[in-house]
Amino acid sequence: MGKTAAQKIFDAHRIDTPAPGVAVLSLDRVFCHEITTPIAINDLVAIGRDRVFDPTKIKAVIDHVTPAKDSKTAEQGKTLRDWARRHNIKDFFDIGHNGVCHAIFPEKGFVRPGFTVIMGDSHTCTHGAFGAFAAGVGTTDLEVGILKGVCTMREPETIKVNITGKLPEGVYAKDVILAVIKMLTVNGATDHVIEFAGEAVDAMKMDARMTLCNMAIEAGGTCGICYPDMVTVDYLWPFIQDEFASKEAALAEYSKFRPDADAVYAKVIDFDVTDLEPMVTFNYKPDQVKSVREMTGTPVDQVYIGSCTNGRLEDLRIAAAILKGKKVSEKVRAVVSPATPLIYRQALKEGLIDIFMEAGFCVTNPTCGACLGMSNGVLANGEVCASTTNRNFNGRMGKGGMVHLMSPATAAATAVAGVITNSPLYKG
Repeated sequence: MGKTAAQKIFDAHRIDTPAPGVAVLSLDRVFCHEITTPIAINDLVAIGRDRVFDPTKIKAVIDHVTPAKDSKTAEQGKTLRDWARRHNIKDFFDIGHNGVCHAIFPEKGFVRPGFTVIMGDSHTCTHGAFGAFAAGVGTTDLEVGILKGVCTMREPETIKVNITGKLPEGVYAKDVILAVIKMLTVNGATDHVIEFAGEAVDAMKMDARMTLCNMAIEAGGTCGICYPDMVTVDYLWPFIQDEFASKEAALAEYSKFRPDADAVYAKVIDFDVTDLEPMVTFNYKPDQVKSVREMTGTPVDQVYIGSCTNGRLEDLRIAAAILKGKKVSEKVRAVVSPATPLIYRQALKEGLIDIFMEAGFCVTNPTCGACLGMSNGVLANGEVCASTTNRNFNGRMGKGGMVHLMSPATAAATAVAGVITNSPLYKG
């Protein structure tokens, strides 16, 4: 019987099977940020186990509130900063060099096909775009990962989503994943891995694949996985070129983690996106999704472009193409946060930042702050935000606030119109 991608990765990292359906896995990476990791650090210090299993495999960043907004967030940053120095963790990205974790870590080449990755952050599933198994974990699992480099995981079943057809112009990966979550529901992939396959995924660049996998958790998924191919290899080549004789050799090695043709799935969903429209959420659950056409005219108070879902260069280019020569509605305040310093610099070089500023956007440093309602764009009670982030929970971006999730294209068009509307790039 053939194996899924996750089963192959589990087999390659299995240390023990302490109970049926449970595996102890060796870890290739433990990612850390200043919101969840300080709790683990303080616990380890308290029990006399202030150690790390391998400082080269631990990567850390201050990204959720940066720079610190108050004494509490400053203390969280200090705890992570002191710990990284204490244990000689070289890949620590502090203020001035930091970016959103699930954007900067792939950008640095820290994730490879077949890797196992954990982090105390639910959107760690983003890194499955590289053909890795990447999962968000709780404090105890994070502590064990930091200390021993292992993690105990329930062996997940896999749902395969075949995304076929060609995306219409003006329709993007964000629209695809919102539609998939609507199909699966918020609990439909609980304790499952989601494999994203099909010609539409094959045609996506890594930025788009990361958007897909980033929101697997919103359907309850443990991880989203895209199959490693030459797109993956091209993205990683600057980091792996000394390890392989050619790109073809790298692809041959990484292809070991593609699923077998006769792999067994819990469910297979075929989704033809040929006629897909731009999508947007309503109410307070990620599976409450309608077409933008159905939501057209809905007033908003704020537009936010950024986050680990849609703050990458491809996203900024799309939004800027719509905003060029236009102004943000007087009824709306608009914020954009490039996800990493490199993305920010590239956007500057290409003139994208000027376009955003001329349109009336506030351009902020890379940060997660607005996405979870901690800084840089918190909503007031009763306010509505059109956002490229990943969660529309009640109060997610501020107590009493409403969040409508959408693509950067829809967000940019909404900023100009002052109400939810389709972008001019969509011709449907």
